[in-house]
Amino acid sequence: MKSSIKKSDFTLNSYMKSNDLLATFQILNTLIPYVCLWVLAVKAADISIWLLPPIIILMSLFSVRSFSLMHDCGHYSLFSSKKINRCVGFLLGVVNAIPQYPWSRDHAYHHKTNGDWERYRGVADFLSTTEFAKLSSKERETYQFIRQPVMAIPGGFFYLAIAPRMALILGLYDMVRHVITERQQHPNLSISDAISTHESKHWQSRTEFWDLLFNNICVISSWILLSNWLGAGFFLSVYSLVVTLSAVVFIWVFFVQHIFEGSYAHQTAEWDYLTGAIEGSSYLELPPILKWFTADIGYHNIHHLSERIPNYHLEACHRENLHLLANVKTLRMGDMLDCAKFILWDADSNSLVSIESFLQSESATTELTPVVAMSAK
Repeated sequence: MKSSIKKSDFTLNSYMKSNDLLATFQILNTLIPYVCLWVLAVKAADISIWLLPPIIILMSLFSVRSFSLMHDCGHYSLFSSKKINRCVGFLLGVVNAIPQYPWSRDHAYHHKTNGDWERYRGVADFLSTTEFAKLSSKERETYQFIRQPVMAIPGGFFYLAIAPRMALILGLYDMVRHVITERQQHPNLSISDAISTHESKHWQSRTEFWDLLFNNICVISSWILLSNWLGAGFFLSVYSLVVTLSAVVFIWVFFVQHIFEGSYAHQTAEWDYLTGAIEGSSYLELPPILKWFTADIGYHNIHHLSERIPNYHLEACHRENLHLLANVKTLRMGDMLDCAKFILWDADSNSLVSIESFLQSESATTELTPVVAMSAK
């Protein structure tokens, strides 16, 4: 159903202006404390290992904030200069061990298709009810298990620490195989020409490849240097915990921003971008301290109305347009686990449903079929 509200009804343009001074302050008040906390962790470990947990939690929260600022750089909204956004975004990508440019391209696709569940299946590649119905009992159990909230813990570590490294290794392996095959078939073909004909499933452009390569060089080099400086056991243990905890937070924040009861989840036909932004994105009401660490990304409906609005203008924009946001879903921290139920897409009703409700519907249909058959006789 198309929204009766038009985008022109919202006051957005005045909030789309970047403030370089404020953006610089945000970078400094994020990265400087993060580095200082690493120093503090080293000093605390010499006194007692039990001093580390609160420091690790704080480090994880600053890592979350740096990821949110990287996200703004990907939308070219944090700074007024596209070049500065790219440079700072790359730096923050190194901090979070993820290539910023490829991530931003994937994220841009999410923005273009939000609410169109035929083209974009959410943060965990959800199945439709029709697809789920075709699975075996074991496949259904596996599908449900790997989408349990607790799986964000190993999933978060894999997403940041392992996946970007695997993407580079597997991508280079495929490229070398392609070059060898092309050279065998065309002996006069140069290596550069053979490389130019290679299409990788791990990157979509040369820019993405170079960003992936340099990110990995910087990240792995930092791992080696810090392991030698701080001790491999200490650094890798603390770093793994920080990466995992921060990934869990932003995975869950992103999850509930689009996966909730009543979320706009339409087929491509008659899908409406504006309705996707307003009704397919939530307003996550967080305590002030968590709003700061997440860089106000909880105002996600405003962010989807215009991704060019930097984080430091989102709250003000939300307040000014509040009278137009009656259909926005408001969620609080206590609602987050309940959102984890809605992991199937029902294309017939254009909605997200729980496995439990689907199984009840499936059972009722199965029981009804023999009755209908007997009536026909």
